[in-house]
Amino acid sequence: MAAQCVTKVELTVSCENLLDTDIGSKSDPLCVLLMCSSDSQWYEVGRTEKVQNCLSPKFAHKFVIDYYFEIVQKLKFGIYDIDNKTIDLNDDDFLGELESTLGQVVSSKKLTRPLVLKNKKPAGKGTITISAEEIKDNRVVKFEVEARKLDNKDFFGKSDPYLELYKQTETGWQLAHRTEVVKNNLNPTWKPFKIPLQSLCGGDLEKSIKVDCYDYDDDGSHDLIGSFETTMKRLQEASQTSPAEFECINSKKKQKKKGYKNSGIVSVKFCQVVKEYTFLDYIMGGCQINFTVAIDFTGSNGDPRSPQSLHYISPQGVNEYLSAIWSVGNVIQDYDSDKKFPAFGFGAQIPPSWQVSHEFPLNFNSSNPFCAGVVGVVEAYRACLPQVKLYGPTNFSPIINHVACFAKQALQQTTASQYFVLLIITDGVITDMDETRNAIVNASRLPMSIIIVGVGAADFSAMEFLDGDDGRLRSLSGEAAMRDIVQFVPFRQFQNAPSQALAQSVLAELPQQVTSFFSLFKLKPPQDPSPS
Repeated sequence: MAAQCVTKVELTVSCENLLDTDIGSKSDPLCVLLMCSSDSQWYEVGRTEKVQNCLSPKFAHKFVIDYYFEIVQKLKFGIYDIDNKTIDLNDDDFLGELESTLGQVVSSKKLTRPLVLKNKKPAGKGTITISAEEIKDNRVVKFEVEARKLDNKDFFGKSDPYLELYKQTETGWQLAHRTEVVKNNLNPTWKPFKIPLQSLCGGDLEKSIKVDCYDYDDDGSHDLIGSFETTMKRLQEASQTSPAEFECINSKKKQKKKGYKNSGIVSVKFCQVVKEYTFLDYIMGGCQINFTVAIDFTGSNGDPRSPQSLHYISPQGVNEYLSAIWSVGNVIQDYDSDKKFPAFGFGAQIPPSWQVSHEFPLNFNSSNPFCAGVVGVVEAYRACLPQVKLYGPTNFSPIINHVACFAKQALQQTTASQYFVLLIITDGVITDMDETRNAIVNASRLPMSIIIVGVGAADFSAMEFLDGDDGRLRSLSGEAAMRDIVQFVPFRQFQNAPSQALAQSVLAELPQQVTSFFSLFKLKPPQDPSPS
């Protein structure tokens, strides 16, 4: 019997007095959340943003996790000082961690504990605070905000303003959202943003909301320009023709200066509460997840008959390719009603002409490349292996463009009826990097996601570049991906982990990718998932 997810819980993290590991400046902390799987393996759930030059960070990014009443859900919060762009945290300074359980966090509601190092000794005076809140409300507030005549806090140039919005709680103000910084501008317009109604006011439209306007400084000593308090009720009166306007007041300045009026005006042009569908709303409302597999048959895998080859099938009937297909496919097939998966190979010479192909059906049937379930994909792979000659180069773009064609057709429908997931399993370095970048940027505008599992011991740094976690991927012409749709994991990280750990890691971002795409294009589930 599967565990019943009781509810979703949102965790807000802040720290105090972190260790300072940077010379000449302060640490740049980030928090990573790990959870423990049923067989005691830790896997990553997510990361907050990095806060520049700050030893007492309040992280704006919140973790949303499923709370299972009947399972002990072990959590580990790790704080790292980020000094480079790699996804791997092993090359960043470790500032301390806290192990706890979701039950402890939920029952405390607000838990403050000392951070400890790997040897369990205190991490200086560092502490971590985790606030938990059940998510009962799936409404979000969409904002468009600008300001004018803000005070200039910079000696050279103008202020670099950003906003922080706070929710009122029993124990004080809690950060709900931080906007981006608009550089060198006293009349900024921030990008449109959205905040869950629960995070902003707990669903209470009369509850006070505090807004702080700051001038950003690289060294972390951000200057307060001014603040104001308001409520959702007042904010909702905003419209393009008559924005809701608020004076930014700096209380210190007000005390000192006689004729002080304000430190600028913040103008809310748009504030709308909308219902945001969840991943399960789309699935229960009839959205189909279409799963395609693409397997790397290039020469660098080694001769499949040799035990050193990545395609060598052991006497137990396994190899890394098969493990990846089983692990990811088993989870996804539950969301695909016909359970028919197209499966392709690339980088091999195929019969009868022995031409190199970058998208050949594993069953060699171009008009019907579908396999029946994950078992069918595994059988097709085993049957295909002795019939092809491993060759090269390693081109990803043909298979990405192939799936993108179907995703584009699905977009002609007016509801969120279909989403496509392409699983590419590969042993190494991409040959057509430029074309692949273009293909991914193009696919980012379509209902599709790409999961890349790297097998073997190759250098996968280029794959991490495609996984746009540290900035937007761009095409050759400089066009940015509309959203991050690539999730990359090296299989070797999961060699000793339970079979479900790989799937949990690669599929962790998928629900959010599905919901963000459909909400961006304002597509609703085919049937209303929650008839009133």
